Amino acid sequence: MDAAILFEADAYRLDGPKLMGRQSAGNSFLRAMVKAHEGRPVWGFSPYSDSSAIFQKTVQEIDPAAQTRWIPRSQLPLMAERGVLFRPDCEFDLMAKLRLRAGPTRYSLCGMTHTLIGKPLLVIPDYAALPLAPWDALICTSRAAVSVVTDSLDAQDDYLAWRFGPDVRRPDRVQLPIIPLGVHVDDFQSTPADRAAARTRLAIEEDEVVALFAGRLSVHAKAHPFQMFAALQEVCVRTGRRVTLVQAGKFPTLSTEDLYRKAMADFCPDVRAVFVDGADADNYRGAWLAADFFISLSDNIQETFGITPLEAMANGLPVIVSDWDGYRDTVRDGVDGFLVPSRAPAPGMGDQIGRAHEVGDLNYDYMLFRTCVSVSVDAPILVERLTQLVTDEALRRRLGAAGRARARESYDWTKIYARYQALWDELTAIRLGLTDDQTAYWNRAPRHAPAHPDPYSAFAQFPTEWVAPDSPVTLAPGALIERYVAIATHQLFQHWKVDIKIIEGVFAGLDGKTSTARDLAGQIGLGVELMTEVIARMMKMQVVRAVAPPLG
Repeated sequence: MDAAILFEADAYRLDGPKLMGRQSAGNSFLRAMVKAHEGRPVWGFSPYSDSSAIFQKTVQEIDPAAQTRWIPRSQLPLMAERGVLFRPDCEFDLMAKLRLRAGPTRYSLCGMTHTLIGKPLLVIPDYAALPLAPWDALICTSRAAVSVVTDSLDAQDDYLAWRFGPDVRRPDRVQLPIIPLGVHVDDFQSTPADRAAARTRLAIEEDEVVALFAGRLSVHAKAHPFQMFAALQEVCVRTGRRVTLVQAGKFPTLSTEDLYRKAMADFCPDVRAVFVDGADADNYRGAWLAADFFISLSDNIQETFGITPLEAMANGLPVIVSDWDGYRDTVRDGVDGFLVPSRAPAPGMGDQIGRAHEVGDLNYDYMLFRTCVSVSVDAPILVERLTQLVTDEALRRRLGAAGRARARESYDWTKIYARYQALWDELTAIRLGLTDDQTAYWNRAPRHAPAHPDPYSAFAQFPTEWVAPDSPVTLAPGALIERYVAIATHQLFQHWKVDIKIIEGVFAGLDGKTSTARDLAGQIGLGVELMTEVIARMMKMQVVRAVAPPLG
């Protein structure tokens, strides 16, 4: 099945001011989608803005021959033809409520996890009150992500049971399938000559062993570097080998770059330091080609998957990573590389952090810093595994070859996107397979969210009387269409235009007689609701008037 995607440039393009992992993942996903469509149109939608032009541009930058189609935000029933709307995050609130206007059984909603700290932990508990259904899904990129989402939903259930009583009906949850992110493995093909050229550019000599860290160069938002620096220094001293650490990525600030350079001098003075600007695509690629192994001791709670170990495996590099979040799903210890055990404070030991963040004493970044400096890896095991990688070239080749094979067999986007399509088929089967009782339940759903009512219903007690579809009306004495046009084109009425053909139809339908909005709608071919509003507007302009019922 082909889904429509909720498209906003910030989620899929790589030319924004602040490149994050979610944009890289979104762009990589879109490439897979365009390729899989094989000439079929790629459908986009956005409730926030008309992004159709940038959507077409983005898709055709991937494949100039690709076709695109756009679903206007005012035509939600068209989504039913697609069957599934995919959005690249976990924020279902607006989409679930908008779907009420088309009907909750008309199509499925599918989101995915990226970071789960911050806003996601604010919105996921609200799923219990949203019009979500078992034919909706939140794709979790790792087992760790599932645990966070499930715990959050469980906590909300407990809260609602306390607030409304234990017998309150708990709605069915969305599906929580685990589908990892993918990589385009062919992007990482290289030759020995490519590797030699990359090492020459970085002035790396034959006897240097190069460890690579790639990603955001941020103390608190990716991987605190202290244990990596300290372990590499110990390995360098223990083995007597020439060890180089290449750190490829972007620093958020100049002061952060200064901090990293000083920290390397302080904690691993015998390790050669090379920094590569992640904004320079050629140099960034060269950093990967020059490396002998990849290292990432992730310790932050905003990451749920971590794509760089997969990219390393696709490059044929052995990896050494922390046994943390999604890393433990992708890296097989002793097969593709090494998982180093991690430790963090036990559950219940961080309530003071949650409280400080809630009241504003600890902002988002400082909360990440405070948690990451309390997460550690087993230092002796880290040093031992690094020693093996630094001293054993045959081991590096074996682990790297296994990782490359695993990346192609299990994580290439051709395989991962097929799992998305299979999920969308499953969701559609659930939606179309409802029992009569289930269908009756969902058909009783309101047709809009309570916060976005029909204003004439919400404020029904304001006027003296209503202009209803069957209210008799006629032309006001002396009313002419020219008079209507003069009033309608005045700036006082500039913000809502009505097609003149509709107005001509009203004048013809009321010429010398009384009628109703319902009858006029049938004659003109306009919806009763809109025709009633047009009649009420013409009353405002005093070209149409109500016909009072005869006195009894």
